[in-house]
Amino acid sequence: MPMKGTDVAKKLPKRKACKECGFPTCFAFAMKLVAGGATVDKCLYLSEEIKAELEDALAPPIKLVTVGSGEATLKIGNEEVIYRHEKTFIHPPGIAMLISDKEDEGAIEEKIAKMKDLQFNRMGLTLKADLFALKFESGEQAKYKTLVKKVCEASDAGIILLSEEMGALFAARDICADRDPLLYPITKDNIEQAIPLIKQSPTPVGVKAESVETLIPLTSRLKEEGIEELVLDPGSGNFLELLRDQTIIRRAALKQNFRPLGYPTIAFPCFLARDGLGEILTASMCVIKFAGIIVLSDLSEESLLPLLVQRLNIYTDPRMPLAIEQGIYEIGQPKDESPILVTSNWSLTYFLVSSATEESKVHAFVCVKDTEGLGVVTGWGAGKFSGDSVGAFIKKSGIEERVKHRKLVIPGKVARIRGELEEALPGWEIVVGPREAGELPGFLPALARSLTGG
Repeated sequence: MPMKGTDVAKKLPKRKACKECGFPTCFAFAMKLVAGGATVDKCLYLSEEIKAELEDALAPPIKLVTVGSGEATLKIGNEEVIYRHEKTFIHPPGIAMLISDKEDEGAIEEKIAKMKDLQFNRMGLTLKADLFALKFESGEQAKYKTLVKKVCEASDAGIILLSEEMGALFAARDICADRDPLLYPITKDNIEQAIPLIKQSPTPVGVKAESVETLIPLTSRLKEEGIEELVLDPGSGNFLELLRDQTIIRRAALKQNFRPLGYPTIAFPCFLARDGLGEILTASMCVIKFAGIIVLSDLSEESLLPLLVQRLNIYTDPRMPLAIEQGIYEIGQPKDESPILVTSNWSLTYFLVSSATEESKVHAFVCVKDTEGLGVVTGWGAGKFSGDSVGAFIKKSGIEERVKHRKLVIPGKVARIRGELEEALPGWEIVVGPREAGELPGFLPALARSLTGG
C-alpha cells in the first residue's frame, strides 16, 4: 500500500519546531511529502539511508518512462488508479506501427508516409500514431541499419527497436541513441550480455518474459544495475492471456505497491491477432486495459481513427471539461464580408459549430469565448457568456479590423443577451442565430448573401 503521512512522520528526526523545511511541524512536512508537494531533501537532518528509503517508498507505484525525444516524446506510466472514474488515467498509450526490414522499399516508404499523413483533427486536437516499431528479421545487420537510418531521416516519431540478435539491436541503438529508442526484447537469455551495453548509452528497455511471474527476477536484476526505464511484456499468447496479464501487472503495482512490476507495459496485437479486425479489437482492449504501448502491423484510416478517438475518450480527465483556446477560428477562407459567429470554448460546442459551418459551404469567422470549458447555456448561467463579457471579448479579439461589416451571430439559446450585448458593442447589429448547430447550414447562406449584397 502507498505510504501514509503518519508512516513518513515516524521516520523524521523530530527536531522540535525547527521549521527549516518551510513547514510548521514534522507532521505537516510528512503530509506534504505524501501529497507530492515537497521533496525529502528539504529536511536537512535526514540520514542518506532514510532519504533513500523515503524516496523509494514515495516514488509513483508505476515508473514514468520516456520514449523518444523533442516534440515526439512519449511519456507512459506514472498512473495512480486502476479505474478511470477513481481519478483519471494520466498518460495515453503510444500507438506504434510495425515495419520489418524484410519488407520491400515501396512498402516501407508507404508506411512512413502513413505515419505523416494519418492525422486527424478532433475538437481542436490532433490525433495521430506515435511510434515506429522496427523489426530485425532479414538476418542482415546492414539491411536493418539502413531501415533505421531511413526512418530517422524521414520522421521525428519515436522508435522501438525489435531484435532478438543483440549485435543488430545495439548497432541500431547507436544510430538513433539521441532519439531515446526503446530496446526490445531483454530476456533471461540475453540480460547479462545486454546490461553493460545498455549502460554504455542508457535508453528505455523492453523486458520480455514467459509470464508475469518470470518478469520479476528480470526487473529486479536490471534495477540492481541502476536500469529502471523499463517497459514490460509478460509474453501473453492470446487475447485472454493479454487481458489477464495486463490486469495482474496493474493491480500488483497499484494495490500491492509491488515494485518489481511497477512499470508500464507493451502489447503486440500485431502478433496475437490473425486478421485486421481481430488486431484492432485487441488493440482496443489494450487501450482500456492498461497497455502503455500498443504495436499494430499497419495503419489505416478506418481502424486508426476509431482507436485514437477511443484513446482520447478514455484518457480525457473526467473531472475537467475539454476546452479549446479562446480566439478567432477561420472556417474555410473567410474575407472581410464573411459572417461572424460567437460561441463558447467547450470543445464539443466548437466542433459542432465548425462542422455545421463547413457543411453550409459558407466561409466564416468563429469567435470562441473562454467559458472555462462550459457550453453556451451553462456558461451563460455561470456568468461566463453574458452580454458584457462577450462584448469585451469581441472588442479585444481584433475581429473588427478583419471585417467591414458589424453583424455578430449569437447562439439562439442565449437570445436574451442580445440587448445587453448591443449596449456593450455600440454600432453592432446582433443577429440571433439558430438554437441548434445543426440548423446553421440552412441559416448561414442567406446571411452571407445579405452581407455581400447578393
